[in-house]
Amino acid sequence: MDGLTHFDNEGRAKMVDVTDKPITSRVAIASGKVVMKPETIRLVKDRALSKGDVLAVARVAAITGAKHTPFLIPMCHPLNITSVTIDFSINEELCCIDILATVKIIGQTGVEMEALTAATVAALTIYDMCKAVDKQMVIKDVMLLEKHGGRGGNYKREN
Repeated sequence: MDGLTHFDNEGRAKMVDVTDKPITSRVAIASGKVVMKPETIRLVKDRALSKGDVLAVARVAAITGAKHTPFLIPMCHPLNITSVTIDFSINEELCCIDILATVKIIGQTGVEMEALTAATVAALTIYDMCKAVDKQMVIKDVMLLEKHGGRGGNYKREN
C-alpha cells in the first residue's frame, strides 16, 4: 500500500496518526460549479425562487458541511476550523454558478477534504433550491485548486 496513508501494513483502513506532526497554519481552496438553464440563472440572480435566497442558503450549508466533514468521510480528523469562506460567481454566458470554498486551520492535518466538502455541499444545496424549476442542472468540476502548509508543502492545480 505504498503511498496510501489510510492503510496499515496489512491493508486495513486506519486513521492517520498526526500526534507528532507540528501545528501549522493550513489553507485549502476547492471549487465546483452548477450548470443550469438561463432562466434558472436569472431566478437565482433576482432572488426570485420561492425557497428564498439560493446563494445565502448554499453559503450557510457549505460552512456547515465543512464543519461536519469528519461525520461524512470516515478517516477525516475532527478539526477546529478557524475560517470557512464561500464565494459564488454567476456566469450568465456559460449558464453556471461557480463556487469557491476556502477553509483555514491552525492544526496538525490539512483541510482539503473540508474545502472539497464545502464546495460539494454548496453545489448540492443550489441544486436542491432550484430543482423545482430545473431538474437538468449538472454539478461538475469539483476539485482542489490549492493547499498551503503542512509536511506536504504547497500545491496549486495547473490548468
